[in-house]
Amino acid sequence: MAEQNWTVYLSGEIHSDWREVIRDGCKDRNLPVELLTPVTDHEASDDCGTDILGPESNPFWKDHKGARLNAIRTRTLIEKSDIVVVKFGEKYKQWNAAFDAGFAAALGKPMIVMHGEEHTHALKEVDAAALAVAETPDQVIRVLGYAINGTL
Repeated sequence: MAEQNWTVYLSGEIHSDWREVIRDGCKDRNLPVELLTPVTDHEASDDCGTDILGPESNPFWKDHKGARLNAIRTRTLIEKSDIVVVKFGEKYKQWNAAFDAGFAAALGKPMIVMHGEEHTHALKEVDAAALAVAETPDQVIRVLGYAINGTL
């Protein structure tokens, strides 16, 4: 199966380097993956709707415009992906990550969820939809390596 190029969408928390760790780990293991991501520039993600489509005086409508524009990218890339990885961070509530997990589950996408032990209870339904629940980027890399190559 390794001869196939795998498309992996990395959803969730944007305030740490976990995506780079996974990218580097996949490269070090020569895994045939293409990694896709949402816009990880927080300001650009928040402001895209009003910057492109015009200002809004009400914060609700500003967020609404931005969420819809971000959804164009997110939905398209999740649909294109073979595997979806969703990371929940410690500091912020990632409602968008939970939505991405639900969207991926609804599409029947194999999903790897990553979060610390402190979120186990809060994310029990998300974890139940995942095929693997990891706590570290290294575990995600190892799951990808096993799924792709069938070896430990």
